Amino acid sequence: MTELNICHLYPDVLNLYGDRGNVLTLKKRLEWRGIGCAVTELPIGERAPLGKFDLFFIGGGQDFEQGLLLEDLRSGKGADISAAVNDGAPFLCVCGGYQLMGRYYETHTGEKLPFLGALDLYTVGGEERLIGNFAFETEFGPVVGFENHSGRTYLGEGVQPLGRVIRGYGNNGSDGTEGARYLNVFCTYSHGPVLPKNPALADGILAAALERKYGRAELVPLSDMSEREAHDSVLKALTGE
Repeated sequence: MTELNICHLYPDVLNLYGDRGNVLTLKKRLEWRGIGCAVTELPIGERAPLGKFDLFFIGGGQDFEQGLLLEDLRSGKGADISAAVNDGAPFLCVCGGYQLMGRYYETHTGEKLPFLGALDLYTVGGEERLIGNFAFETEFGPVVGFENHSGRTYLGEGVQPLGRVIRGYGNNGSDGTEGARYLNVFCTYSHGPVLPKNPALADGILAAALERKYGRAELVPLSDMSEREAHDSVLKALTGE
């Protein structure tokens, strides 16, 4: 039987704005196609061999919650996550989870928090938050979501943006980029959760996981009528088109 094992990292502290809905979306889109799915939650203080998982999700959190994770990451889990990234495991990382994958987060008061360094990127906190519905163009078509972050993220060598901003702020409000792509890692500032309204992005992530595990990615098309209506209504409100 075709099956994917999903690991939800830090669900106890990184779960803002319904980000858990991304895991539910991935699970349902597999089940609707007759593909099995098992979800394992891995909170602070718990470790497991990450090699047994096919797909990882990390949600968003505040600066304080990110700080709580540092000790846990140093226990060995951080090295495990970086190893999984470099092994080509697909990740979806949202907002705080996105920042966590980078080299460091510098708060607006100047405190520098060293993070995973799995991706060559860094984030600097600003005094003003970047908030609102937004849209960005990706290889999967336009993606819509909701952003609310004070951090400004800048991409380094070998890391590509997930997309280009159509409306909104994106990574930092200045260079027009949104999110990050590195190997099979998908990062974004889009809450909402992002995947229910963006089925093409969800299927792109699932295809990466299936391709890595089975050498092929056979995803039977779904109707996605409600999903497309929700997506198009947000995009129209943002662009007027």
